[in-house]
Amino acid sequence: MATSRASGALRYLESGKNLAGSACGVAGLALTLAGVAGAYWPVVVAGLYGAGALIAPPERTAPPPFDPREELGVLREDFGRLRGYVARVEVPSGAGDALAELLELYGALLEPGWVADVLVTDPEAVHAVSRAVRQDVPESVDAYNRTRWWSRMARGGESPERHLERQLGLLREEARRVTAGLHEVEARRQQTHTTYLEERGRS
Repeated sequence: MATSRASGALRYLESGKNLAGSACGVAGLALTLAGVAGAYWPVVVAGLYGAGALIAPPERTAPPPFDPREELGVLREDFGRLRGYVARVEVPSGAGDALAELLELYGALLEPGWVADVLVTDPEAVHAVSRAVRQDVPESVDAYNRTRWWSRMARGGESPERHLERQLGLLREEARRVTAGLHEVEARRQQTHTTYLEERGRS
């Protein structure tokens, strides 16, 4: 307990609030020496110290460090579970082809290597792939299986197969946009390096 109190006191002595208050307190002492504060100089010094401590900006607490590569590792594990789930589910041939292509795209993006190294630099792309793997694809497949059972009881409306194909098609287009965006990032990086080498050569 004593050690905790000592460390807390030491942290306060080093804080911005104490430094700002001390600076204002020194200004109060200067006023006292100049004869401005008079007999009330202790009140003036204490008041200026308190004012300085109050107006000082709050201490900034650094956010905890996060390694995006660790998130990508967890996402790969979830993707493996998704593939295992899809392998056990029966889907129509048309949707099955779209699903296979979609999973191939995700697998290529998440495969350890330079593509994943580019992916990890784009938080929005990581979020899009994560949402698709953990939510969109499994929910689409599960909704198809549940709706297919009900469609046998009540005919009419758009078929569950058609809904699944449309959903997978939209997800496939999103995955292609993510891939195209990462390709542009890598192309810009290559162009930047080329420009750097050209400028270095001229110098």
